[in-house]
Amino acid sequence: MSTASLDRTGLDARYARALFELALDDGVEETVADELAALERLAGESEEFARLLRSPLLTRDEQRQAVVLIAERAGLGRLTTRFLETLARNRRLDRLARIAAAYRALLAEHRGEITATVVAARPLERREEEAIAKWISAERGRRVILDTRVDESLLGGLVVRIGSTMIDGSLATKLKKLERAMKGI
Repeated sequence: MSTASLDRTGLDARYARALFELALDDGVEETVADELAALERLAGESEEFARLLRSPLLTRDEQRQAVVLIAERAGLGRLTTRFLETLARNRRLDRLARIAAAYRALLAEHRGEITATVVAARPLERREEEAIAKWISAERGRRVILDTRVDESLLGGLVVRIGSTMIDGSLATKLKKLERAMKGI
C-alpha cells in the first residue's frame, strides 16, 4: 500500500501514529514493524487467528487474553503486546492490517522513503526494477521502495503509482486511446 493513499487522519492512522511515537521513544520502531508484519503473516496463515481478530462473539477480555497468549508464544515485545491489548479492549483487532499498513507508511516517511507501486504485464527483471527505482528516486529526491505486481491484462508496458500520481504506460491503455481516436474520425 502506498504511503500517500493511506488515510492520515482516520482511526487507523491515529492508532498507527500513537504506536509509532511510542516505538520511536523506546527506539524499537523497526522491531515493532517486524512484529506487526509477523502478525499479518499469522493472520494470513491461520484461519483461527484471523477469526480471533474479527470475531464479534468473543468478549473484549477473551480477545485480550487470547492476543496476550499469542504475543507471549510468538515472543513479541512489550510495546506490541500492550498495543494488541489496547486494540482488543477497544474492539479494534479487526483493523490490525490497516493499522500495520499505516504504521509502515509512517516508518517509511521517517526513513525518508516513498513507496511506488509498479504493475507490469510480466515479472520484471532485477535490473529493470533497479532502473525504475533509480528514475523515481531522481524524480522525487527520496529513496524508493518498489511494490511490484503482475497484471497480464496490461499486454505490455507499465503502470506506476506514486501516492496519488499514476503514470499509465501500458499497451492496453494505449490501444484503448487509439481505438477512441479512430472512432472519432
